[in-house]
Amino acid sequence: MESHPLLAFFLDAADGRFPPADGGVTVLPALAGGLECSVAFTGHAVVATALTERAVRERGPDGFGGSLAPDFLRGLAGPRGWIDTVDVTLIARGTGGPPRLPGLTGADDHPRVRHARDVRTGVGVHGDERGLVTLADGLAGRRELSVELHHGPDGGRGRGRSLIADALSLVPAGAPLFAAVAPGNARSLRAFLACGFVPVGSEVLLRPEGARGLDGT
Repeated sequence: MESHPLLAFFLDAADGRFPPADGGVTVLPALAGGLECSVAFTGHAVVATALTERAVRERGPDGFGGSLAPDFLRGLAGPRGWIDTVDVTLIARGTGGPPRLPGLTGADDHPRVRHARDVRTGVGVHGDERGLVTLADGLAGRRELSVELHHGPDGGRGRGRSLIADALSLVPAGAPLFAAVAPGNARSLRAFLACGFVPVGSEVLLRPEGARGLDGT
């Protein structure tokens, strides 16, 4: 996925530099593949859309939560557009070294992999008996991680943290790695936080009706 002006906001946030908490909204062009998004930082929002800036502002978003309001998101996506869940935006740094997770083949039909390939590019799949990991170029061109456990009799206790920690070895030491986790998925959120991920904002992806996907369909 090509780099996008929004990437600079994410990389700055990874280094502790955030937009001004002025309640404002920055409007940027739409993302690749017909995708759009609304990203909320503390007191400031960034919206990437094919709509004009005037059309966005007429819908009344603000940097204090209004950019993630249901009516605003539906206004961006249109009556039949796709709106993903609102996620917490997390950042950690790769640990590098010898990769601690093997690559996987034959997982193309896994829902986690299908979703990754719908909204990301360069998707790599890794994992073992604990679960599955996708590593890809995602929102605005950032490097993204997603994880799904193979739940056993113990419910996967402890395995999520070890799987995430091993996934960090797939990224060069010090390189930023992002993850988007639904806030209601408390177990997953706690696992990411325990592995060194920190929250920098929240986000939601959209695809307006009629927009083409990353595969051109």
